[in-house]
Amino acid sequence: MREAVVLVHGIWMNGAEMWRLRQRLRQAGFDCYQFKYASFKKSPEENAELLNSFVQSIDARVIHFVCHSLGGIVLLHLFDKHLQSKPGRIVFLGSPVNGSEVARRLYSTRFTRWSLGRSVDRGLLGGRPAWMKWRDLGIIAGTLPLGLGLIVGGPDWPHDGTVSVEETYLGGATDHLTLPVSHFGLLYSEEVAIQIVTFLRAGKFGNELTNLLFDATG
Repeated sequence: MREAVVLVHGIWMNGAEMWRLRQRLRQAGFDCYQFKYASFKKSPEENAELLNSFVQSIDARVIHFVCHSLGGIVLLHLFDKHLQSKPGRIVFLGSPVNGSEVARRLYSTRFTRWSLGRSVDRGLLGGRPAWMKWRDLGIIAGTLPLGLGLIVGGPDWPHDGTVSVEETYLGGATDHLTLPVSHFGLLYSEEVAIQIVTFLRAGKFGNELTNLLFDATG
């Protein structure tokens, strides 16, 4: 039985935008499962409960997680409430685990506050659970400043157009990597996909090791 990867999308998304990343992970030998959730109507904590039920239905000996943006915060809530019995590793892609400056600006006015829904409840405005090193966790942050966050001024430099590198740092994470891609580009970059595969296989990011592992899986 092959290893599974659960993909968790970000705010304003439904998982369809992760199709290219799913394709690359399948080519690397993983079974992929897309978790879809209502980022507006439910809080990250509530969506973590749904994620737990989703994961329990997967028949695999190893279950990894790859989370984009808000999806990383949902994952932190999952492990805070439900320790997972099956082994696996985790990769966050541009997840603002320290709160989002762009979200704070949107929330500061009633004209744009509606756009965040309940994602701000122990989520994009802060208050997420601490990470207690339950698993190997790698974080990839982008440094190409192109994204919707620029509409409200963008976060502090360096950033990916929506989330700053500083907002992605997480105490207890195993490894952290920056790449010249935008927030949305994290889902389509071949280099990002290669680094995800490397981390899921070896528990760390790298170059020579990455190429060997990716070539070995086809």
